[in-house]
Amino acid sequence: MVFTILFAREQDTAIIFSFIKKLAKYEKLSSEVSATEEMLREQLFEKKYAEVLLARLDEEVIGFALFFHNFSTFMGRSGIYLEDLFVKESYRGKGYGKKILQFLAKLALERNCGRLEWSVLDWNLEAIDFYKSLGARMMNEWKVFRLTGDELKNLRNN
Repeated sequence: MVFTILFAREQDTAIIFSFIKKLAKYEKLSSEVSATEEMLREQLFEKKYAEVLLARLDEEVIGFALFFHNFSTFMGRSGIYLEDLFVKESYRGKGYGKKILQFLAKLALERNCGRLEWSVLDWNLEAIDFYKSLGARMMNEWKVFRLTGDELKNLRNN
């Protein structure tokens, strides 16, 4: 069995979308998915707002990671923000998630990024333990805020 990680191409859009739906189901957030394949194609491959890695075992895609660059004003350097990481259930616990994160760490260093960061749902203790085992630390002092839909429009208009 040969394991590879490659950057996704436009023709992989359907695969990416299928992984997004799998992740949403796992996170009990399927009702939150409003993306379409066409939206992803435009945002990922025309506008290039984010990048996607596909993890393959031989010819089967077994996992994906979607990430983009952010910026730390304190560090004066960009970072990589990992929006989504997902490995198919039957392949979890075999080191593939770690290999994807190692790939991202290498990429962050090659791009002279100051950090690699991500968020995790508070109930996902398995993932939290996994991330801690890699040396990642939880940023308990920070809380995520978000505006979407009507709240975003209301702020714009007020």
